[in-house]
Amino acid sequence: MTQEYTILRLGHQGDGIAEGPVYAPRTLPGERVTGALDGSALTDIKVLTPSDDRVKPPCRHYKSCGGCQLQHASDAFVADWKVEVVRTALAAQRLQAEMRPILTSPPQSRRRASIAVRRTKKGALAGFHGRASDVITEIPDCQLLDPALTAAIPVAKALAELGGSRKGVLSVTLTLSEAGLDVSVQGGKPLDGPLELALAQATEQHGLARLAWDGEVIAMRNPPAQRFGPAAVVPPPGAFLQATKDGEQALTKAVLEIVGPAKRVVDLFAGCGTFSLPLAQRAEVHAVEGAADMTRALDQGWRKSTGLKQVTTEARDLFRRPLMPDELRRFDAVVLDPPRAGAEAQVAELAQARRPVIAYVSCNPVTFARDAKNLVQAGYALEWVQVVDQFRWSSHSELVGSFKLAENP
Repeated sequence: MTQEYTILRLGHQGDGIAEGPVYAPRTLPGERVTGALDGSALTDIKVLTPSDDRVKPPCRHYKSCGGCQLQHASDAFVADWKVEVVRTALAAQRLQAEMRPILTSPPQSRRRASIAVRRTKKGALAGFHGRASDVITEIPDCQLLDPALTAAIPVAKALAELGGSRKGVLSVTLTLSEAGLDVSVQGGKPLDGPLELALAQATEQHGLARLAWDGEVIAMRNPPAQRFGPAAVVPPPGAFLQATKDGEQALTKAVLEIVGPAKRVVDLFAGCGTFSLPLAQRAEVHAVEGAADMTRALDQGWRKSTGLKQVTTEARDLFRRPLMPDELRRFDAVVLDPPRAGAEAQVAELAQARRPVIAYVSCNPVTFARDAKNLVQAGYALEWVQVVDQFRWSSHSELVGSFKLAENP
């Protein structure tokens, strides 16, 4: 039965929320809508009174594709909403800080994407899953991906035809690199001689820099380097990489500003050196990361570079074995870039170590605010927050927080 609702606000996933709560995707605060209630979700939504912030989605795939959640909202609305999400998360912990203007990556700037691919009777279907659906929507005119990445989607189809199963879906991660396309496939058929040969031939045919199949490198025509500061790093297949170059530059600029003139820096959850290597232009850096293959890539990138100060690496699970205060006190500044779960255990040790400055990079405002509260209670001031939106039109964003010890020991 169709009912009428007023949208009160947006939730953290970008859905409109009416009294109940009732969740209505692709609606905006203040809108009157009708729809059929399915549990707590509204379906078959019709907008009776549109918001002034409602716009025509720039992408023709938006209605069926699940890759974006907020193309129906104006850029100004999305920017304000994302900053407010961070402000609200901080307020829930009784914190506040200067919020710098959000920095948003331009359209068609995503340099890395995981494409869903399914073999079909006539070939393969490749694109993004629809919202809360296993249906794959093809995206030939995607407004999110770098055009070079969109042009590479036929490569994902070709690989599915070679080694995909019609019973399952391949996840094909396409990454742009200095040497060309870096491809990592998960969920394919088990490797055997004929398949490995066919995949190696496909690497040559499509001019790929590298092809990995379920974590195993099949072929590498050219090392798929990523540049972090002056260093060229070849990440392991499927390794984490900031979604856009613009976003990475914005985050790096903020981190460098916070660290300032520090001479000895520890970079926790360092990945392949996104921040470590730019920092090494002016400071000695100790980079700590849980994945040994990523620290090896970072180390090799540093060794092949010139003009950088000393960079040491350590493979260590910072959730189970955080750096302790006596280890942290060797450093003048700390950079922290944990996954979505945050860094509760490591922050507890940082609170005791009382280093002068901490640059905290986060992709989750809620866990950031939780950890920020612990640092503030230990005597740090959260001076400012820079929100960086490199996941344009999605509900996700990243941020950097600047923490300084209120009274140096």
